[in-house]
Amino acid sequence: MTTNITTTESQGAPAAAAGSPGRKLPGWLWFIALWCFGVAAAMSLGFAFKLLMNATLFAVT
Repeated sequence: MTTNITTTESQGAPAAAAGSPGRKLPGWLWFIALWCFGVAAAMSLGFAFKLLMNATLFAVT
């Protein structure tokens, strides 16, 4: 048994660009953007942990 598959395209536009409005970023740019976001998130979490440790250390003494 087979499944009937119907594809439609907009006139004058390829199928890949028909459903995506605006610009589409290449894969390597997404990789760099997400890597930078991960590094920034890790550094900010580390900074918050450092502030917390300093606050609790000075509160004990």
